[in-house]
Amino acid sequence: MDHDYPNAVRLARDEICRRWPCEPRAAVALGTGLGALTRHLQCEATIPLCALAGFPQTTAPGHSGRIVCGRLGGVPLLVFDGRYHLYEGHPVDLITLPARVAHACGAPMLIVSNASGGLNPHYARGDVVVIDDQISFMRRGLPTSTPASAGTSDRPARTGTTPYDEPLVLHALQVARRHNFVAHRGVYVGVTGPNYETRAEYRFLRWIGGDVVGMSTVSEVIVAHALGMRVLGLSVVTNVASPDAPQVVDAAEVIDAAAHAEPHIRQIVADAVGT
Repeated sequence: MDHDYPNAVRLARDEICRRWPCEPRAAVALGTGLGALTRHLQCEATIPLCALAGFPQTTAPGHSGRIVCGRLGGVPLLVFDGRYHLYEGHPVDLITLPARVAHACGAPMLIVSNASGGLNPHYARGDVVVIDDQISFMRRGLPTSTPASAGTSDRPARTGTTPYDEPLVLHALQVARRHNFVAHRGVYVGVTGPNYETRAEYRFLRWIGGDVVGMSTVSEVIVAHALGMRVLGLSVVTNVASPDAPQVVDAAEVIDAAAHAEPHIRQIVADAVGT
């Protein structure tokens, strides 16, 4: 595979703009089981990720591996239906390519979504969590191949702040109240996976302040924030950890729970990009 990631960003931008000459209002990264959102787009172009130079096929369950360009409520969106993960053996530079491509295409906002395990005992399966901060256990660090001038060097662009846009967080919570579904604000913990957490790990992650845990999102968010994009993060709670009464969780259950919550994610996305 070509590891010239800056060149891969340029080539992907050029190909997307050739097929879809429109500047997106936002980019959306869909998590496991949330691909149904694309069925509600007025689709104007579909591009398999693997058709772009430097982008391999996605392999994780619930990730179709394509870019859907279209409109939701008349608003132009660049939707990444599928993502890459560290547990698939990919470097962080590849995992963050979609965020960098979205920025190169002119998207000022990145909306990331994911399926997550609930750490907070007050959460329930199917709840939406609007992420207001994150804790990263992605031990492979930040992307290294993009020059500092692009905002993604291995030195943090800002310190002491959250990468999530507070007005977008508040707006998402207002949408949930207005449409009468449950949404919390909480902290997302990113781990490498692919194994689900042990009872002791659940206790530890909750103790350090985590509300939900998953295997994606944090690297994309760091890069998007460094590039100056507004970031909104949305998690669907697919199971709630009970360390004293553990249950077996499999990928099919995660996908099913996320799919049932997709209308709520779609409602928040539609309202957020329309503001």
